[in-house]
Amino acid sequence: MNDRVNPAATPAPRLARLPLGVVVRQSPGVTCWAAWSWRVTAVLPGAGPAAWKVLRHEDGVTEYHAATPLLELHRAVVEGYKVALAMTPPSVFVVLRPTGGDAPPNVHGVTASAYEAQDFTDNAEDIVEPVAMPPALHGWISAFTNAHFHAEPFVKRRRDAVRTDRIEDGVGDARVRQVADVYRAPANPPGPQKHEDEA
Repeated sequence: MNDRVNPAATPAPRLARLPLGVVVRQSPGVTCWAAWSWRVTAVLPGAGPAAWKVLRHEDGVTEYHAATPLLELHRAVVEGYKVALAMTPPSVFVVLRPTGGDAPPNVHGVTASAYEAQDFTDNAEDIVEPVAMPPALHGWISAFTNAHFHAEPFVKRRRDAVRTDRIEDGVGDARVRQVADVYRAPANPPGPQKHEDEA
C-alpha cells in the first residue's frame, strides 16, 4: 500500500497569516497646520514585533518600524487580492488611524484586498496607503490567490418574455399633451370583473 500523499490533491488552506512589519517615515510638515507628515514607505514580510523602533534618522527625517500587524488572507475574498495584484505596482494597503495633534498615527491594520481598502477609505477617518509588494510577498499572495480563485463563467442573461403591446390602465399616452399628470387613477378599479353574460 502506498502511503505517500499527492501534493496536488492536498487542499489549500482557507486562511493564511503572515506578520508584516510597517515602515513609517516622519518628515517635517509642509503646511502650518501640521508639524509632521507621516507616510508609509515599505512593508517587511515576516518581521518581528516592534513599536516605533527607529530604523534611520537623517536631515530631520526619521524612519520607524512602527508595528507588525498580521496580514490575513481569506479564500472568500480572493477577488480583492486579484485586483491588488493587477495594480501597477502590485500593492498591499496599510490603514493608519490619526490620533490627533502631532502624535504619530496608529497602525490599524494591513490588507491585500483592494475592496477592503476601499471600505476603509469610505469612512473618511482612516488613511489608507498602498505600498508596493516586495517580491517574496507578491509570490505568497499570488500562490494563495491562484489556489482559491475560480473565474465565474459568463452566462448570457435571457430576456423576460414581456408583452409590450398591452394597454396599461391609468397611464396616459406620452405623445399627447396633457393638462394634468399623465399618471391618473385607473378607470376600472381593481375587483371582480363582470362578464358580458352577467350584465
